[in-house]
Amino acid sequence: MEIDFTKLANRKTAICDKEVYLEFSVLVPIIKTGSEFSLLFEVRSEKLAKQPNEICFPGGKIESFENARQAALRETTEELLIPEANIDVIAELDTIVTPFNRILYPFAGKIHEYKGTFNSEEVKETFIVPLSFFLENAPLHHDINISMKPVEGFPYHMVRDGRDYPWGKGKYPVYFYTYENKIIWGLTARIIKNFVNLLGS
Repeated sequence: MEIDFTKLANRKTAICDKEVYLEFSVLVPIIKTGSEFSLLFEVRSEKLAKQPNEICFPGGKIESFENARQAALRETTEELLIPEANIDVIAELDTIVTPFNRILYPFAGKIHEYKGTFNSEEVKETFIVPLSFFLENAPLHHDINISMKPVEGFPYHMVRDGRDYPWGKGKYPVYFYTYENKIIWGLTARIIKNFVNLLGS
């Protein structure tokens, strides 16, 4: 059997088993307030079924007709009610792969002429935090233990030690920033930490 290995030479690497993940994209919105830069945040609407009232960046699921950058721009225009022309994407941040089958592609972008608008069906309110706050204050860090639990019907007879197999374990980092009366945590805080680390590297 002839096998052509040359097809592997110039391929771009991807996420293994990518089809089992849901892919999302977000924008870290940067706005100029006076002489300094600030990050713009959303508080999710109480009407939403998932994570109502939580603090986040604009973003959402990547649709089949778009790439990650396009999704970040589309979601931002829909949620903040601004034209795409007012968004200047400056960088793609590091991709986050979660243990709960989610891949998140964050982008950082400057928003020009923002007038405080938002889609009330998705957003309860918006607020800003000076970027200097995140540069000067490290987040609170706690971990969540992660363990593997095979689903019903798992073929234990094909695994050494069967049901007693010593499955791997891990830790999932969770970060918290507290600014005035706002608690910014979870994936949003993780994106901020990555952004700040990249600015300082």
